[in-house]
Amino acid sequence: MKAGEIVQIIKKHSKSFTVVSPDVSVEDVQSALDLMATARYYDGGDGIIFHSISLGDQFFNLRTKFAGALLQKFVNYNMRVGIVGDFSQYDSKALRDFIYECNQGRQICFKSTIDEAVAALSE
Repeated sequence: MKAGEIVQIIKKHSKSFTVVSPDVSVEDVQSALDLMATARYYDGGDGIIFHSISLGDQFFNLRTKFAGALLQKFVNYNMRVGIVGDFSQYDSKALRDFIYECNQGRQICFKSTIDEAVAALSE
């Protein structure tokens, strides 16, 4: 991970979350895994928070299967994931249902702000 890709490290309730810069573009699963490895092994992170803009439209188009592939990797490695942004721009019922289901658990959340994501993931 290069300088500038991490905005900050947030610690809450003995958990550490790496916030990735909104300028970082995650275009494939491998780039997400690289970020996860950095967050886990170099920063001691329990979770990672992405800005929705970093994930691009392919992530939010569930037909591409990019969201499922990417998030499955994080689940497999027991890494919590927060995605922050305004999701109202997406009118897909399937995506709204997906976001709702993710927000019911403790592994993945979609929130409006970084603070909300940290709160949800640190429970």
